[in-house]
Amino acid sequence: MAVAPPTKPTRADLLAAKGKTVPDIVAPGLRCLFVGINPGLYTAAIGHHFGRPGNRFWPALHAGGFTPRLFSPYEEAGLLDFGVGITNLVARATATADEVSGDELREGGKVLVRKIQRYKPRAVAILGIVAYRAAFGRKDSALGPQTETLGEAGVWVLPNPSGLNAHFQAADFGRLFTDLRRWTEKR
Repeated sequence: MAVAPPTKPTRADLLAAKGKTVPDIVAPGLRCLFVGINPGLYTAAIGHHFGRPGNRFWPALHAGGFTPRLFSPYEEAGLLDFGVGITNLVARATATADEVSGDELREGGKVLVRKIQRYKPRAVAILGIVAYRAAFGRKDSALGPQTETLGEAGVWVLPNPSGLNAHFQAADFGRLFTDLRRWTEKR
């Protein structure tokens, strides 16, 4: 069963989280490294990726078959046991991803490539098509598998799972994450 949060962050906690970072969950040879845009304030306040209750990452990860049960953000380190890791294009926390500049995304793309070269995941899943396009100059990219690689890792682009992204519903995320998992199993 998923672990419940110790306490909900206060407004003061959220304001204090601006600019904070959240440690990567990464190890050599992962099956898939998930890459968020940047941490939100709630995530930074609790110190765990995709921490806000309305975020669809954790349910999608489970629905897609990456984990045998629904994990909570507080159990994120356990993802390594399933060959899954998490990092971000931009490390600093903001209230919304719109506060991240194009220059930050491009620099974050360079940092990500270095991480990929160091840790050598088989696949990388970028969570946000607009951020992917900005970070890597791929203006015509679509969701799904990409023709290019980052390092030796195959690249798959998914929608941002934030609850603020109303274009995709839970069932959409489950289907997309399932497609990604099947693709990673062939790599």
